[in-house]
Amino acid sequence: MQRKIWRINSFLVTTISLILMAFSLTAYSNSPASPSLDSRKRWPVSMSSEILAQAASRQLQSTPQTLTGQPVVRAIMFWMNGCPHCHEVLENVLPPLQEKYGAQLEIRLIEVVNTEDVRYLHAVAKTFGIPIDRANVPFLIIGDHVLIGSQQIPDELPGLIEDFLAQGGVDWPAIPDRSIVADTPEKEAPPETHADGYAIAIATLALMAAALIYSAAAFALGKAPSLPGWADWLFPVLVLIGLVVAGYLSYVEILMVDAACGPVGDCNTVQGSPYARLFGFLPVGVMGVTGYIAILAAWMIKRWASGHKVTLAALAVFALTFIGVVFSLYLTYLEPFVIKAVCMWCISSAVIMTLLLVLSLPAAIDSLDTLRLRRQTARPGRRYYAQKKK
Repeated sequence: MQRKIWRINSFLVTTISLILMAFSLTAYSNSPASPSLDSRKRWPVSMSSEILAQAASRQLQSTPQTLTGQPVVRAIMFWMNGCPHCHEVLENVLPPLQEKYGAQLEIRLIEVVNTEDVRYLHAVAKTFGIPIDRANVPFLIIGDHVLIGSQQIPDELPGLIEDFLAQGGVDWPAIPDRSIVADTPEKEAPPETHADGYAIAIATLALMAAALIYSAAAFALGKAPSLPGWADWLFPVLVLIGLVVAGYLSYVEILMVDAACGPVGDCNTVQGSPYARLFGFLPVGVMGVTGYIAILAAWMIKRWASGHKVTLAALAVFALTFIGVVFSLYLTYLEPFVIKAVCMWCISSAVIMTLLLVLSLPAAIDSLDTLRLRRQTARPGRRYYAQKKK
């Protein structure tokens, strides 16, 4: 018995270690420091923010024109490497416009890399009356218009370009000089309009860690917790709720639209981070949808199938929820400690997955006992046939 327990413990520890190693490699490859844009795909007219600030602060009296006398439209865009919304605009929105208008369109980029760049973006946004909580990248300025996000920019930028060309062109937007912003002492931060949610994220981390340790120990020792009869039907309800949450996050991540955030946290910052996509292309929400569907399918087999399938399905439900909690633990850790923002949609999914793990534990332990009993009853028969064969 002790050997079996040690084997199970070793298997669980090895599995968790491999999963955490894979997640660590994913985090390293998706970190903002690692370039995700090929240099050939970068916008060819980008220039340093210092030169751009000096050029943009000078207001030319004449109408901007090309060497051939054609009107020119000039715009500025703030962007961040690793931001999927920025990459969408840089790779799929701006190149066709540049190809269409050629020298009549000039867009210069300011890359947001550090806190000083963020402060400069906030200062620029303030001059256009944009609150700090809405000053997200991609942030494009054309004339006196500000376009934010990978939905508003492709929707409105082409029309604005046509309008300004018809008016004779438009010069660089008037934005504050970067050196002036850098020399200005930072004023007291405005009061927070909503809670950051860090305490909730940390409490959820503790809950998931406790659930993982308890589930692993109970599964290894074969001691199942007692649950009420209605708990079995609570399981599919929680799965469906989790499926709705993951489906909404998939919608936000795939279409790259703003999420409906509540009074706690900043889910759009989390969804706009490079950690919202595994390996730089697979949305985390899609993985959540796939996981919930797999868990629901395994639960239905356990509920309505018969024979050996029920036993294997119960173990599959436990394994899937266990892996789901480990993955949610990793994502929840990133929010307060790496991304510096909390998504309550993600926290909700993590709590749901943790509850599913606890609810799946009794059936998994019963199925493990059933497998052990089958092996014990099968051994005498094997011995009999072995002796008879001799």
